[in-house]
Amino acid sequence: MYTYEECGQMFDEIADSMPYELYRELSGGLRLDIRTKLHPKAVAGDLYILGEYHRNNIGKYIVFYYGSISRVYGHLPREKFCEMLRRILAHELRHHNEYLAGCDDLTLYDNRQINDYLISKGVR
Repeated sequence: MYTYEECGQMFDEIADSMPYELYRELSGGLRLDIRTKLHPKAVAGDLYILGEYHRNNIGKYIVFYYGSISRVYGHLPREKFCEMLRRILAHELRHHNEYLAGCDDLTLYDNRQINDYLISKGVR
């Protein structure tokens, strides 16, 4: 298990290694929230929100949920844990850049993933 501070440091290093252009117009930046966030469609308390892209009157920003990330990936060795953090960041940055481009393909993909999850749980 990694501490909140360790996770934040890893995210900082990963974010610094990615091309600056991916962050254009991300006025609110990146935030690491300590909470665990369960997905509203979770059937058995086993579907967590790891990160979210937000657009509102405050601006555009990304929130990562430390509690969720720790619960899902906290058991992994450091190298694999960092890779999962990189994937989560890349996923949320893609939401941001698709929004800027007027595209929503990743949201459609996410919705299909949720649908597949519900089917696997016998809900659909």
